[in-house]
Amino acid sequence: MRDRASEALAESPLPGEPRTYEALSKNKNIPLSTLHHRAQGRRSREEKAQCQQYLTPSEENALEKYLKLISDLGNPVRIKFIPSLAFCIARQRSTTDKAVKPPGKNWAQGFVKRHPALKSRRVRALDWQRHEKNIYNKIIHWFEVIGNVLQDAAILPENVYNMDETGVMLCKLGSVKVLVRKDDPRDYRGANVKRTMVTAIECISADGRSLLPMIIWPASTHRSNWTTFPTPGWHYARSESGYTDSKISFEWLKRVFDPQTKERAKGKPRVLICDGFGTHETLEILEFCFENDITLCRLPSHTSHKLQPCDVGVFAPLKEAYRDQVDRLCRAGTNIVGKQHFTPLYSPARERAFTKRNITAGWAACGLFPYNPDRVLRTTPKPPTQSAVLETDVIQSGSCPQDVAIQSPVTPVSAEALTSLFSVIKQDTHALTGTSTDRLQKHIQKIANAAQVSFAELALLRDQNQFLMEMNNEAKVRRSTRSVVLGTAKVMSYEDIEEARAKRTAKDALKGKGKRGRKRKSAALDADEPEAEAEVEPEVTYAAEDAITVKKKRGRKRKSAVQEADKPEPQPEPQPELAQTIDAPEPWRAPVARMY
Repeated sequence: MRDRASEALAESPLPGEPRTYEALSKNKNIPLSTLHHRAQGRRSREEKAQCQQYLTPSEENALEKYLKLISDLGNPVRIKFIPSLAFCIARQRSTTDKAVKPPGKNWAQGFVKRHPALKSRRVRALDWQRHEKNIYNKIIHWFEVIGNVLQDAAILPENVYNMDETGVMLCKLGSVKVLVRKDDPRDYRGANVKRTMVTAIECISADGRSLLPMIIWPASTHRSNWTTFPTPGWHYARSESGYTDSKISFEWLKRVFDPQTKERAKGKPRVLICDGFGTHETLEILEFCFENDITLCRLPSHTSHKLQPCDVGVFAPLKEAYRDQVDRLCRAGTNIVGKQHFTPLYSPARERAFTKRNITAGWAACGLFPYNPDRVLRTTPKPPTQSAVLETDVIQSGSCPQDVAIQSPVTPVSAEALTSLFSVIKQDTHALTGTSTDRLQKHIQKIANAAQVSFAELALLRDQNQFLMEMNNEAKVRRSTRSVVLGTAKVMSYEDIEEARAKRTAKDALKGKGKRGRKRKSAALDADEPEAEAEVEPEVTYAAEDAITVKKKRGRKRKSAVQEADKPEPQPEPQPELAQTIDAPEPWRAPVARMY
């Protein structure tokens, strides 16, 4: 990368402009001495520092491109891991220039300063289902649907509402900035944390109003000391979990929403926007909305942080104001904040948060009032259509003059551009002069830069591929391991678990070996059984076979008439060896029928 003085010397002068250092210094606002130094070949400070950097400029450009790609895919790299990526690139060099250790701890900060296209930012974890690459198309479809509803002349802003539930921790103070003694080493403060969650159902209108809330207690009964603070018009519900359910949602619609909005609507249709929670779409609720001319609009899944006015506009100020009230109560000496403190704390916090300014700002930020989908779409980047988008640099050759083509040589980033540059170099080798030699050196340098970029990208991709293979192999072992019980002890060491696993494996192997084939009889039985069968199994007539079939069907051992007339001869006693070998009783044999 050249500095301003080198760029000024490389530019062609305008027609009629004097080509002198004094004129160039005056027009470009560059010191005259700097122009003389660059013309004589002296490098700038930045170029000198490049020789001392951990990565070459081409390698840093490859790393920058890789970081942009990973960021576009939704999983940006942490700053603490960037030195390891740089080491991955540097260790693939030749033996003489091969790096033996990663760069220093401050190298990443310097890398960010040298590349203005990158910046550091603190980000929070967000569910992949809520990520922009998974919800962009949902947002497009939402505005196509809701736009048709809001453009109806009968729909007025004061009749468009958004309802949502929010959970409030009874006592959970956040991090705040305080004043302490200068020599106080503590970075915390005492607090009694009670993680009981109380749910509030809130509703706001597009013209800046809010409806009275419904509070849901996590309890099985209503207690008298929970509502000592006067809250006229509020409604209270209860559930074992503290969350809403289909019955509570219907009661809110019937007791809170409809009475507080019906008179103001004056017979005009009302629009209620809510999230896609299953309790909001029961048959009972849909029938009530149809009978009372309420259009129920459901937000797409996992988009409430972008499209829900309650989430965007008022819930964050509400939580902050509630924590301030809890902090104030704790400073007054209250040790534990319980349900009996909730309404005195929530009511003033709600008054501070549910202002017309916050409510209208929430509707505007969601692109609904005023209707402006770009307000949301410009903060939601499109998902990448392909893993990498490479711009093809065209190296001019042929009809263009050579002195124009090399004014600003570019590093090829594709096979086509590399082939074109190689053709230009072949043309320059036929007639080498002073100008063509300089041009040839620049083109060769660009090929070297392209090779460095390619090797750097290859090193990064190899490292990523190796990491993915290791993770895949580890996951393959977990998936192939069947979940079995290895013990019931409360505490087991790793050695105990491995011993139990080995015993279980041996037991399963023995069990599988036993099931592999039919159980064979002993050698004595195999030797004597053919003779025994020959002695006791003569031919059987058809009549005897019919008698046997009937007997098997009835399930009782009765002798037929043929059997009674012709009793079989007594069977010989079993051999002693056979009796010792087989403990099972002698199987029942068919009777013998004779022909006269």
